[in-house]
Amino acid sequence: MAGNVVLKNATEAAWTVYRARHPDVGAHDGRRCLMERHLHRRWEERQSDAEELATFRLAYLHRLPSDEC
Repeated sequence: MAGNVVLKNATEAAWTVYRARHPDVGAHDGRRCLMERHLHRRWEERQSDAEELATFRLAYLHRLPSDEC
């Protein structure tokens, strides 16, 4: 249960920062779903803290091509 809270908080933090840097990205953009799936796998592989997960999520989002979603 605590893991879900950490995962949710990290997702929200990373998505908020990403959208602040990319104002043209909508709140329901497909990149969010891709990010959530990617980092859910990361979380399962290694129990990371929220800050580390948010950093991984931002790095993942920045690697996505803008036309992928």
